[in-house]
Amino acid sequence: MTLVTQETLKAEKRVPLQKNPQVQKNRWLILIAVGLFTFMSTLDGSIVNIALPVMSKDLKIPMNQAEWVVSIYLMVVCAFLLLFGKLGDAFGKIRVFRLGTFLFVLGSLLCGFNRSLIFLLVARGLQAFGASMTMSTNNGIITEIFPFSERGKALGFIGSFVSLGAIAGPGIGGLILAVLPWGYIFWLNVPIGILTIILGHYILPADVTYHQQKIDYPGFILFLLMIMTLFGGIFLGQQIGFTHGLILSLFVLALVCFIGFIWFEPRQQAPLISFKLFRNGAFTLSLIAGFLIFVTNFFFNVIAPFYLQNARGLSPSLAGYILMIFPIVQVIASPLAGSISDRIGPELLTFIGLVLISLSQIGYLLIDLATPIWLFMTCVGLVGLGNGIFQAPNNTMVMSAVTEDDLGIAGGINALARNLGMVFGISIATTVLFSAMSYRYGQHVTTYLTQRPDIFIYGMHLSFIVSLLICLVATTITGVRLWRKKRLANEK
Repeated sequence: MTLVTQETLKAEKRVPLQKNPQVQKNRWLILIAVGLFTFMSTLDGSIVNIALPVMSKDLKIPMNQAEWVVSIYLMVVCAFLLLFGKLGDAFGKIRVFRLGTFLFVLGSLLCGFNRSLIFLLVARGLQAFGASMTMSTNNGIITEIFPFSERGKALGFIGSFVSLGAIAGPGIGGLILAVLPWGYIFWLNVPIGILTIILGHYILPADVTYHQQKIDYPGFILFLLMIMTLFGGIFLGQQIGFTHGLILSLFVLALVCFIGFIWFEPRQQAPLISFKLFRNGAFTLSLIAGFLIFVTNFFFNVIAPFYLQNARGLSPSLAGYILMIFPIVQVIASPLAGSISDRIGPELLTFIGLVLISLSQIGYLLIDLATPIWLFMTCVGLVGLGNGIFQAPNNTMVMSAVTEDDLGIAGGINALARNLGMVFGISIATTVLFSAMSYRYGQHVTTYLTQRPDIFIYGMHLSFIVSLLICLVATTITGVRLWRKKRLANEK
């Protein structure tokens, strides 16, 4: 492979990773190292939710301030994903990944100390900074290292780690809190992270597929401001109301930054996002479907703990075991789906996965206070199976739709879509849930009403109607794509 820098325009011959015998030999160990950090960095976006009441009490802060421990992580991750994806393309994905692992472990260590909210937020920001470096480069590294014949299976494993981390947070968090202080939610990352760094030191190859180029820092500043003002408006709006003057001002500023970003980027020689990527239908539709499914999944992530612990009275540990069904089923199904995708193509599998997820949302609509727990567990398993079948082929379509030079930024955009799905899923789910409960109760509701579980069930059903509609949009998009492919094949 010959890669050319823009500054010198000198051709420099390099050996493709796929043809390097040592890398080829270690590719599955590399997958494990990359996957473990992918799991931890994604896990920390959701594991804290279940610990917020305990953290609020220990830090002597109100619940709305404690929620910023979750919000700051998601904001920083999303703000820096595209920049680090571009830096990975320019200076080496593995180099960026290595630095990210170190910063993430350091941030995790600091997060576990019970000092103050400010200290914790700074540590979470550092942790998120490192997480964004690993998230933006993981898919690109795997796509480079694995041959095309094994790419779907490998990306299936990465997809398993991503979704396992995103969904397993409440379950793992509940199990830890049952026996240990909340700091161990973060300290769990430290020994695993150190072992992964040591493993990576020996098996991660040196970067050979990078091309130095100018980084679009002005575009990044616009994007950073857009993310911070948009998310700040969303998270603050849930606390003080979306019609408040401050919230409206933040949304207006986010819109201005977005318009400026759209106008500015196409005029740059090396833009942060090359909008030509979105002309590729497979890339764009797969991103949209992935985003919508993460929104759908986080309806479940928000509502399921309320249902199990508050409405049904289960202990945090038992609720954690039940919620773990989702990631366990997915982590089994995803590599299998990726392997099958390598043989038959990804379109049919993505559609089947989305149909199963849609069926699981219908199942949640039928659940109430008298529903047997085993039936709820069946729905949890079904959504895990659907995600396992969908995620791997969908990731393969995203990463295989771009050239090798764009793998880093494509991985960053893919990770951004997932994290935006998490943020919007949490925001829409809580907004719909409490708005429906407030309507039913006749008063403003912002929490579970202990004496009125029927009010929660009403809000839960309405929330899952919304998540079903979102999932059906993704299913329709994927179904139309599959139908068009079959029609074109029949015409040949």
